[in-house]
Amino acid sequence: MSWLQVVVLSVLQGLTEFLPVSSSGHLRIFSTWFFGEDAGASFTAVVQLGTEAAVLVFFFKDIVRILIAWIRGVFDSARRDDPDYRLGWYVIIGSIPIALIGFFGKDFIRDAARNLWITAIVLIAFSFVFLLAEKLGRQDRPVEPKSLEGLKMKDAVIMGLAQCLALIPGVSRSGGTISAGMFLNMSREAAARFSFLLAIPAVLASGLFSLPDAFDPAAGQSASGAQLLVGTLVAFAIGYAAIAWFLRFVEKHSLAWFAGYRILLGLLVMGLLATGTIPAN
Repeated sequence: MSWLQVVVLSVLQGLTEFLPVSSSGHLRIFSTWFFGEDAGASFTAVVQLGTEAAVLVFFFKDIVRILIAWIRGVFDSARRDDPDYRLGWYVIIGSIPIALIGFFGKDFIRDAARNLWITAIVLIAFSFVFLLAEKLGRQDRPVEPKSLEGLKMKDAVIMGLAQCLALIPGVSRSGGTISAGMFLNMSREAAARFSFLLAIPAVLASGLFSLPDAFDPAAGQSASGAQLLVGTLVAFAIGYAAIAWFLRFVEKHSLAWFAGYRILLGLLVMGLLATGTIPAN
């Protein structure tokens, strides 16, 4: 990979990871359009470690609080009424579906699912899921946005299943989980906060698991260790700013803004594919 490609795609990763527009879809589209070749699922997964580090830093106090409460609850049954203890289990249980599908469906995710026709169709189709969530979700559940007190195991399971859809470029991890939360009548802000916490185990595991393949041309374009390091740091810095902006945005604004953008991008990609400007695979 060239250094220009690494920097451009890492900036794109940082900008889009936490917005409901699909970071993997954007990297798949723009690496092919601008640089003539798919950067590969492994590069994408490794650079996601940078944006996931941004989540760890941004939610550091929350993560430490939840982790301490969970450990205490595991060893002391008297502490299991703590909402943070339950929240720790919700993150663990909610992460199981994507871990299983990601592991056993590795070959499909890295090959067939990266066809740009699929990405374009999914970008458009899933935009209507956002619109339905905005229309049908009452957002009146008493789930406190900061502490997430009031969250239930059912919410974690359903949002965890929705997160699995993000393995297809074009869906969006945050878009899928936030929409699921809104269908469960959670507020956008509460759904977004749990979405970010839920992504931590999955993205960290995916990035670490894919690290060896990122140096292998057979798994996509190979990158040097220095390129992966710089790409991860760039994605971290921009991703941190994107988290802060997005959480403020969803307090007062609809996901429909992102749905409109996704539809336009999907139509653009279809046009590029139909005219032969970019290849589907």
